[in-house]
Amino acid sequence: MTNIFILSLTAFAVCLILTPLVRRLAVARGWIARPAADRWHKKPTALSGGIAIYLGIAIPLFVISDFHAVSLPHSGASGAVLIPSFAPVLWIGITVMFLLGLVDDRIRLKPQTKLLGQILVASMVAFLGFRLHWLVSMTLDTLLTIFWIVGITNAFNLLDNMDGLCAGISAVSAIFLALIYTGICPELALPSAILAGACAAFLVYNFNPASIFMGDCGSLMIGFAVSMLCLGFSEKFPGNMMASIAVPVMIVMVPISDTTMVTLIRLLSGRKASTGGKDHTSHRLVLLGFSEKNAVLFLYGIGLISGTAALLVSRSDTISSPSVIIPVTLAILLMGVYLSQLRIYPEKEFSALRDQVFSHILIDLTYKKQLVLVILDFCLVAFSYYLSYRLRFNSTDFGYYFKIFLKSLPAVIICKLLVFYIVGVYRGVWGYLNSNDVVVYIKASVIASFLSVTAVTFIYGFKDFSKAIFVIDCLITTSMVLGSRGFFRLFGDAVKRKTLSGEQVFIYGAGRGGEILLREILYNKKHHVKPIGFIDDDPLKIGKKLQGYPILGAFENMEDLIQKYPVTTLLVSFIENDIEHHKFLKDFCRMHDLYLKQFSVHIEPIDTEAP
Repeated sequence: MTNIFILSLTAFAVCLILTPLVRRLAVARGWIARPAADRWHKKPTALSGGIAIYLGIAIPLFVISDFHAVSLPHSGASGAVLIPSFAPVLWIGITVMFLLGLVDDRIRLKPQTKLLGQILVASMVAFLGFRLHWLVSMTLDTLLTIFWIVGITNAFNLLDNMDGLCAGISAVSAIFLALIYTGICPELALPSAILAGACAAFLVYNFNPASIFMGDCGSLMIGFAVSMLCLGFSEKFPGNMMASIAVPVMIVMVPISDTTMVTLIRLLSGRKASTGGKDHTSHRLVLLGFSEKNAVLFLYGIGLISGTAALLVSRSDTISSPSVIIPVTLAILLMGVYLSQLRIYPEKEFSALRDQVFSHILIDLTYKKQLVLVILDFCLVAFSYYLSYRLRFNSTDFGYYFKIFLKSLPAVIICKLLVFYIVGVYRGVWGYLNSNDVVVYIKASVIASFLSVTAVTFIYGFKDFSKAIFVIDCLITTSMVLGSRGFFRLFGDAVKRKTLSGEQVFIYGAGRGGEILLREILYNKKHHVKPIGFIDDDPLKIGKKLQGYPILGAFENMEDLIQKYPVTTLLVSFIENDIEHHKFLKDFCRMHDLYLKQFSVHIEPIDTEAP
């Protein structure tokens, strides 16, 4: 434990001291990242901060590396295949990746040239015997290992798109890797701590507003280091297959989800995946109304959640792990689905599908988002049924009933999705949820549970099944289906409120008309209006909230309220029939330099006979 702190502190100190020196060198040599149309930063910023990160990692890592232990994999006395020591292989790999990125920062290598270099380094790692151990076939597993290293390396490279994002996520990933390996595998814990220390130090200068960027020499090296450290978990703990897959994936969940979303959307939009752009997760969060700092901190939070999940799964057995893996995965999936809806570029989405066979079907499915909902419900149904068993049976009995769960799961999924389709769960409009939809979801869930019981009774005779399981499952499924739909509605409303801009106004009237007016403002941004709150003369309403906006006081309090809030307009949400009161409103607004506007809904006849 002492060595971990010392090495981490050494990496931190080296990077902290060297980064200002590298920044000064970069400015003197003209190593500057200048603003561009496809880049986020707005001012020229020093580049090549990866030099300081590399030295912060490479120096302490070199000290603990035994390069004499680097050899081809061979059989030991027990017959087991022995692979080289991890630290020297990691040192060699990050050095080559650093040099590759440094050259790219200077002369801009072609994407295929950079990819070839990454594949060669990944192939060297696989050649030395390091593998994921996810597949039985050694050939396929080796190819998957190369793909993993190259993919994660590029994912971190793409993640370096906003101040402090790549360095912060890398630090979070490395910290959780160090926690997972501490006390179990010092060979992996020490490099993880070194990486965490160096990234944390660089973050001092790279967090918004950044005074230096790491460049490709930093992001490629960090991505390779994290991919190797994740690879080490599968190498050292191959017994638990679920953990050996889930832990590495959840450690790098943020870069994986960001790269997957960006790549798919770019390809479906007819863009090259390698082309830069402002369509990453961080950029979409800013488009929703987050500040740059808050967008980065939000993604740090996602990294902390997925890292904590990885830590829990690494300490859990195969039977318990899904209760951690599935909720985290579903939550991130929901976030990704919502963010993917945002329009970043002007051209129509999925243009690559036009004029292709079945293109109209694919576009229709994607536009209506029903395909995503079916996949989401598939996961929710499976997890709800699993969670029902976990809640119903204790750890001793669960091992026996888990087999019953597995054999009946396909029948339950088929029954529930079939009923969902027939009852009309997938006929609703994406992002909207009203009382009628709630009734449909509850009815579908109850009928689906009855059909599941019938199917299980018919197929298995209900032997060894518990009635309580299906009651619990019905309640959980209903809650999750409603919760997933409610998430899109509530999150959408919250985002619309946060992104409102324009003249600040009071809404006069907190009744039904005020509620309708507020919704019109939220869903129609062409009005360029930002409500501050409501004014209402009903003393019972004052101090309460309507749709999240406060009812600040009565009209008699307007003198004080306009002094407190910088409003420019008073919006009347009802038809004013009192002529005297209407005149009073006009006189008041004229006296206080306020615009007076009135909201109304008209249904007007159209003369169909007119030309």
